[in-house]
Amino acid sequence: MMQTQELKRELKGRHLSMIALGGVIGTGLFLGSGFTIGQAGPGGAITAYLFGGFVMYLTMLCLGELAVSLPDAGSYQTYATKYISPSTGYMIGWMSWLNWSVTIGLELITVSILMKRWFPDVSAWIWCVLFAVLLFAINALSTKSFAEVEFWFAGIKVVTIIAFILLGGAAMFGFLQMDGGSAAPMLSNFTDHGGLFPNGMIAILITMIGVNFSFQGTELVGIAAGESEDPEKNIPKAINSTIWRILIFFVLAMFVLAGLFPWKEAGLVESPFVVVFDKIGIPYAADIMNFVIITAVLSVANSGLYATSRMLWSMSNKGMISKHFGKLSKRGVPLNALIVSMLVGCLSLLCGVFAEDTVYLWLLSIAGFGCVVVWASIALSAYMGRRAFLKQGGQVKDLKFKMPLYPIVPLLAFGLNTLILISLAFIPEQRIALYCGVPFMLACYAFYHFVAKHKMAEELALGQKNVAKLEKA
Repeated sequence: MMQTQELKRELKGRHLSMIALGGVIGTGLFLGSGFTIGQAGPGGAITAYLFGGFVMYLTMLCLGELAVSLPDAGSYQTYATKYISPSTGYMIGWMSWLNWSVTIGLELITVSILMKRWFPDVSAWIWCVLFAVLLFAINALSTKSFAEVEFWFAGIKVVTIIAFILLGGAAMFGFLQMDGGSAAPMLSNFTDHGGLFPNGMIAILITMIGVNFSFQGTELVGIAAGESEDPEKNIPKAINSTIWRILIFFVLAMFVLAGLFPWKEAGLVESPFVVVFDKIGIPYAADIMNFVIITAVLSVANSGLYATSRMLWSMSNKGMISKHFGKLSKRGVPLNALIVSMLVGCLSLLCGVFAEDTVYLWLLSIAGFGCVVVWASIALSAYMGRRAFLKQGGQVKDLKFKMPLYPIVPLLAFGLNTLILISLAFIPEQRIALYCGVPFMLACYAFYHFVAKHKMAEELALGQKNVAKLEKA
C-alpha cells in the first residue's frame, strides 16, 4: 500500500559527514591517481588536486548556505528553480538525474570487472544483477539503511587511505624497509626525472578536469539535507570539515604516491596503492585493495541510486513530472522513483556492455559534464539567493550558515566551474562532453518551454480549483 507523505528525517550528523566523505573518495583516487601523476608530474598532480579541492570547497560553501536556509530533497534543483529560473531548475533536475542514473550502470560494470579477479569464470552480467538487486534492497528498505551502509563503505575507504599515508610515508622517509632493500627515496622523486612540473602547465590543465570530475558526490549533502534530523547543526559541520578531508585524503596521499614512484613509472601502474602495499610486504595486498576498490565503487552506485530517487520525488512534488514519482512507501522511500532510476541505470549498463567504444564514452562524458554544470548552478543560486534575501530586507546575521566573502565566493566558484566547461573545447579528448552535454541541456530547456511548463500550469490551476471546491463544501 503506497502513501503520499513527507520524507522521514532519519539522517544523523555522522551519516551526513560520511556521505560527503564517501562521495569524494572513489575510483578516481584509487585507480586514476597513477595516471594523474604520469601526466602532470609530482608537483602537477598535487596542484591539480589542490585546484579541484579548492573549487569543490567554494561550491560546498555555497551549497551550505542554501541547504541550511532551505533543506529540501530537491536541493540544487530546487535552488535553481527558485533563484535562477524554473526552466533552469528543470534542466538541472534532469541533468543531475541522468548523471547519477548513468553512473549507477557504469559503476556496476566496474564492479563486475573487479570481481573477475576472484571469479574469472563467472559471467559479468551475474555480478551486475546481483549487486543491482542488493543496492535496490538497501535503498528500498529505508533511508536509514542507505545511510548506515554508506557510513561503513566510507569507513573502509578512510581506514585504507590513512593506513596508506602512514605506511607509505614511513617507507618514503626510511622508517620502514621496502622489499628489495632499496634505499628510501626521500624527496628525490620531486627533484629528479624532470622536477615538479616535467610536462608543463598544459598537462596540469588536462588532469585538473579529470580530477574535478573525481570530486563529484559531495553535493549529495544538499539532497540528504531534506532527510537530516537537524540540518542547521549537521550540514555546516559536514561542509566545514570538507577542507581537511581534501588535505588529508587527497593531497597527502598524492604526496606519498609521487614521493614513492618516479612519475613515469606511476603512470604505468593501474593502481599505485596496490604496488605500495605489495612492496611494503603486506600479505594479499592486491586482494585487499581489490576489495577496497569494490566498496568504493558500490558506495558511488549506492549514493547515485539515493540521489536519483530523491530528485525524481522532488520534481514530482513540484508538478514537473508525473505524480506517481511523488508517492512514498510506508517507510518513507520514493519507491516508484527508485524503481525507474534502477531500471535506467541498468539500461545504461547494457549500453556500456554492447557498445563500449561509443555509447560508454558518451555516458561517461555526460556524467562528467553534468557534475560541473550542477556545481556551477549551485554557485549561481547562492549568489542570486543571498541577493534576493537582502532585497527582501533580510539581515546577514540572521542566516544560520553563511558563506564568507560574499559575493566573491559564489562568483569565483561559478567562474572556475564555467572555466572548466569552456576548457573542454580546447582539449580534443574531452570535447565529446560538450557534444553530448550541450544538446541535452538545450533539449531540457525546449521541452520545459513547449511541454512541461503548460502541464505544470494546468496542474496548478486544477489544484487551486479543487481547493476552492473543498472550501465551499
